Parts: sequence; structure tokens; C-alpha cells
Amino acid sequence: MYRSILLVGIGSFAGGILRFLFQSFVQRHYPFPFPLGTLLVNVSGCFLIGIIYGLTAKGGVLSSEMRLLLATGVCGGYTTFSSFAYENVSLLADGEWFYFGLYSVLSFMLGLAAAYAGAAMVRLFS
Repeated sequence: MYRSILLVGIGSFAGGILRFLFQSFVQRHYPFPFPLGTLLVNVSGCFLIGIIYGLTAKGGVLSSEMRLLLATGVCGGYTTFSSFAYENVSLLADGEWFYFGLYSVLSFMLGLAAAYAGAAMVRLFS
């Protein structure tokens, strides 16, 4: 258990740093209002987690510890959107159309509502 926690922590540390560096680079070179850095981080994180789970599914290519380090740790620190995307891909692959729709809509709507509520609460109490 402690080894797993350490792997996730190390991966999250690396993923968070990668996200910061990548977004800073994009913002410096393409300074306009559209959140291009975040979009590129989310899409590249989805691509990376797809590779990781694809290699895991092949069997013997990635150990469960390496998957934990890379998918949960690095991708989790880099972007949580990658996990969201992969979970939706899994639901679709399993034919769970209802749960795919429910998860997608709830994640999007509740995420926006929570972000709005958090920002409103800060404005209210400051």
C-alpha cells in the first residue's frame, strides 16, 4: 500500500510540473484569451492515458505498478480530464450508453456549477 501511494505521489509531482511547464510555454508563445494551454494539456493527457491503458491491455508491456505511476500519478497530476475520457471510452466499449451519457452530462454540468459556486463563494466572503 505504501509503495502504491509513493508511486502515485511521485507521478503526480512529475505530472503537475509538466502541466505547469507546458501551459507556461504555450501561454508565452500564444498569448490570447482562449485557454489553449489547458486544451492542449487535456487532449495530450487523454492521448497519453490511451497509450498507457493500451499497453496495459496488451499484457506484459506495463506492470500494474508502472500503470499506477503513469496513469494515476503522471496523468492524474497532468490532467484529470484524461481519466474522465478513458472512463467514458470504457463505458462505451462496454455498451453502457446510459451511464456514458449520465456521467458525461453530470460531470460537465456539475463541474461548471461547482466552479461557479466556488468562485461566487469567494466573491461573497471576501
